[in-house]
Amino acid sequence: MTPSRPPKDSSPRSLAALREAEQECRRCPLYRDATQAVPGEGRRGARLMLVGEQPGDQEDLDGHPFVGPAGRLLDKALAEAGIARDDAFVTNAVKHFKYEPRGKRRLHKRPNAHEIERCRLWLDTERKLVKPAVIVAMGATAARSVFGRATPVGASRGRALQTEGRTPAFVTLHPSALLRIRDPADRARGFKEFVADLARAAAHPDAA
Repeated sequence: MTPSRPPKDSSPRSLAALREAEQECRRCPLYRDATQAVPGEGRRGARLMLVGEQPGDQEDLDGHPFVGPAGRLLDKALAEAGIARDDAFVTNAVKHFKYEPRGKRRLHKRPNAHEIERCRLWLDTERKLVKPAVIVAMGATAARSVFGRATPVGASRGRALQTEGRTPAFVTLHPSALLRIRDPADRARGFKEFVADLARAAAHPDAA
């Protein structure tokens, strides 16, 4: 009797293969209304992995993460923190844009726990391929995906935590939260704290 062989590992072995697999994803219904999946971007071996919530309207159309208003704010914060974007792998917890139609506009709608969990496969694969030294979860959705459980931003911010795989990880707010602050002084203070969070992650011994 021929012994049965173990199932072949079907996980993508490269970021290019991962991008193709994400475009074919049907693990939750979000693909039906989105233009495309928006994979993470950066290089293997990037010391930092920055994880956001999901693509926005512009990201969904362009196919690249963090290219809209929140992305421009993130780029500014990275520059002020002394972090080259090339040193970071930038991605999202959920790869398809979830939105609510409002006339001609598509308004962002937060992914639910099921959608986050179904998409976690792709984030985990990115982590295995990139092998970042430190992860930064930006916002509650990202934190839930990174740690596999609800992780309050306020209570977790400012200190190094660890993922299930024992990678150091930090929690901060999502840059889009800063865009919603109306008072200029409050927004400037929030931006300064966001820059400090990024700098703290980059200064972690594992990322040095």
